[in-house]
This record gives sequence, C-alpha cells and structure tokens, in this order.
Amino acid sequence: MDSAIPLHLRTTRTRHKRVPDDYQPPYPSFVARHKPSVSRVVMAYFGVQYRGAPPAVATHALTWIGERFGAGDAPSHWDRAQYVDQAGYANVISVAYWDDVASFDRWFVSARDGWLGDHRAGEGCGFFIEVIRPSVDTYETLFSSLGRPEGIAVLADDMSGEVQEHAYWGGMRDRIPLSQTSEMAPQGTVRVVRDGSRIRVLAPDNLCLIRSGQDWSDTESGERAMYLDDVEPVLRDGMDFLRDEGTAIGCYANRYVDVVAADGGKTEKSYGMSWWKSLAALERWAESHPTHVRIFGAAMKYLSTLGPAAKLRLYHEVTVVRADEQYFEYLNCHRQTGLLNAADLGTESAG
Repeated sequence: MDSAIPLHLRTTRTRHKRVPDDYQPPYPSFVARHKPSVSRVVMAYFGVQYRGAPPAVATHALTWIGERFGAGDAPSHWDRAQYVDQAGYANVISVAYWDDVASFDRWFVSARDGWLGDHRAGEGCGFFIEVIRPSVDTYETLFSSLGRPEGIAVLADDMSGEVQEHAYWGGMRDRIPLSQTSEMAPQGTVRVVRDGSRIRVLAPDNLCLIRSGQDWSDTESGERAMYLDDVEPVLRDGMDFLRDEGTAIGCYANRYVDVVAADGGKTEKSYGMSWWKSLAALERWAESHPTHVRIFGAAMKYLSTLGPAAKLRLYHEVTVVRADEQYFEYLNCHRQTGLLNAADLGTESAG
C-alpha cells in the first residue's frame, strides 16, 4: 500500500499519524502526484457578482477572463462554477491552476488590472480575486476513483496507487506532508486595507482552503436517485450551515457551487469550497458537528449499500497557506463575500 506523501517529501516524523503503521483502509482511495520538480502551485479564483439575470457587464467579463486563460503564461487548467450566496446575489467563479509561479506572476499583472481595474468601479457588478500560492508540502488531494482528475490534480503528473491515509478522522492532516513536523496552527488575525473602492483582506498564517466535489454524471437511475434524494439534501444542509453560521466555528466563508461548462451549460458536478481559520477548525467540524455527522452518515449508507458498484465520484483538495502566499481583493462586493465575511470593516486601514 502506498503512502499519500510522496517519497521526496517524506521526512522523519516528529508528529505521529492518527493510525498505526499496519492500518488497512476499508476501501481504496488515491492522491495526485506532481513531478518532484514542482515545488509550488497557484490556485486562483476570479469571481463576478450580481443580482438577477446576468448583466452584459458580467457576460463580457466572463468572456474576457476565459480568453485570458488561453493567452500567454496561461493556466494549465481552469473550470467555472456558479452559485447564489446568502445575500441573494448570483456569483460566477472561474478557477485557474498553475504549477509555475513565475508564469502566473507574469500573467497576473494585466489580468488583475483587467478584472479589478478602475474601469470596473462603476459597472454595477461586484468583482473579486482570491489567490493562494502554496508549497506542495502544505496541501493534499484525495480521489475515490481514478481516471477523471479535478482541480489541482489535473496538473499532476500521475495518480498514486491505493493510499493508506484515509477513511479515518485525521487522515486529511496525515496526507499533508508538512504535518510530519508541524502543527500548522493559525497565527494572526484578519485585517483589511482599503484602496478607494477596492478592499484587500489580509488573512493570518495557516489559513485553510478546502474544495470538496461530487460528480454523479456516470450514475444510472437507481444510484442517481439515491444520491439526489438521500445524500445531496443532507450535504446541502451542511453547506448552508457553514455559509450562514460558519464564522462561529472558524469557517470564514463557504460556497456550495454547481460546476458549469465553459459555454455556460449545465454539468452533473458540484463542490463545496470554504475558507477556514485553520485546519484544526475544519477538522473539528468534520469530526463532531451534527451537520457533518449527518453528511458522513448519509454518504456511508450510500457507499455501503452500493459497494464497488457505486459510480459516484468524490474528491477533495485541502490546503494550508501562509500569510505571504495569499491575495484577497474585492471591488463593489457585498459585506458577506468571501473573506470580507471574516473582516472587521470598522477597523480597516488606508492603502
């Protein structure tokens, strides 16, 4: 059985795993493998926000960012999703991934100005950029099956064999290479810097991001009904709790989104993505909060009923990121958007 941590990132442990060395997981799971030469990646979220039907400004902006994703120093992969947030605004996010930070830096100079420049201030839509640039030793991935990578895993060189570190509480942490020697505890507070109509949010060290997805496009009638009728409503309840009440337990912001095709068409994929004060806060919700206990119970009943015949595909990526690896900027967005939801705008400083 393989380890989730690649050989070149293994080191002498000073912090122990949650399971013994002879642990055998009850079902197979896999992780993405980057080339050893890849030391850092970029995960960049470009969002546009509006009420009601999509205005022409939003449509043009989405076309523009899609074209930018195909220009020089473009990302190796990008995808798009949409959701309605707790304030009733429609949001469309285009998520792009790089494994060459220098290419991203060159690309981002003009892309940032095009997405959040002064010309956007009076257009009547909200725009935001959320970027992290983690080292490969501070994030992990997990897939229930092979053959269809998502998110950062699309950039990977390969997938692992069956890994040991999953199907137990604490497996998420154990798959992150830095957990071998570090607690990855949060340090600092959320701060705000205003530059005219734009707001920068400065988050603390060891902020945590999770993107956790579902793909039911391969399911057939019986399994599809079981997922959509028995599992998805419980998942949605948990996502709504994090969106509406998550700040009390360390979830700064949560989005439960529907993945859309590049042309805006529907897909049978969704994911939840959320920003957390720390990996520990995410773990506490996952292990003990009633909303996630219900999600876990519904998923286990589903998987135990179908066994190896299940065609639902599940995945996630979890990242812990230092303060100097983050970039959060918002223009004309409402107060509950992204990291603004965690910020005290009454104590902001001038840019």
